[in-house]
Amino acid sequence: MTMIRRFLTVAMAATFGCSLATAAPDSKLKIATVDMQELFKQYYRTNEAQKQINVERAHIQKDNNERMTKIRDIDTSLSSLRKQLDDPAINDSKKQALFKDWQVQQQEGIALDRERREFLQRRNQMLNEKMMQRMKGILEEIRKLVEEHAKAEDFDYVFDKSGMSTSQVPILLYTKDATDITASLLKNLNKDAPADSLRADSDPAPELPAAAPGGTP
Repeated sequence: MTMIRRFLTVAMAATFGCSLATAAPDSKLKIATVDMQELFKQYYRTNEAQKQINVERAHIQKDNNERMTKIRDIDTSLSSLRKQLDDPAINDSKKQALFKDWQVQQQEGIALDRERREFLQRRNQMLNEKMMQRMKGILEEIRKLVEEHAKAEDFDYVFDKSGMSTSQVPILLYTKDATDITASLLKNLNKDAPADSLRADSDPAPELPAAAPGGTP
């Protein structure tokens, strides 16, 4: 969730950071807290996005498995040719023909495996970039809702209590008389959610995809 925290910290700071400078020094500040990570994880559109990426990754894996099957078939054929080449009963003319066949199939296998790896890297990178943009859009929706709620309730500050510093220490350690608005915001976010789009407790928490493409197997 590092990228989520970084995005949320910047977004929240940009939206609410100017409040302190304008607040009168003798006035009592009205402060709220919100768990942005919880909002992100429990928002039904995040869950829908996670389901979509799971489906698309399954398609990529299916294609990769089919490519791997072809490569394994070539490996099996190469193994059979190698056994024939090692047979002393086969004459030189036959061995030369077998060796040429072995060379052709070996090069084909190498080319197919290289193509498979490039395909896997390219497709995963495209999917990661697509999902990154979608997750950023969802986070922006949430940020705007927090801002609207803060203005409507006349809060001076809204702190993200899920934010962590670079040393992995919570940014918000203590607030006095702060109102937690997470539950009310979550209810608003999911008010129009289809029944099957909400995340179940047993479902893994959604994560932003890695910024860089993952390694190939």
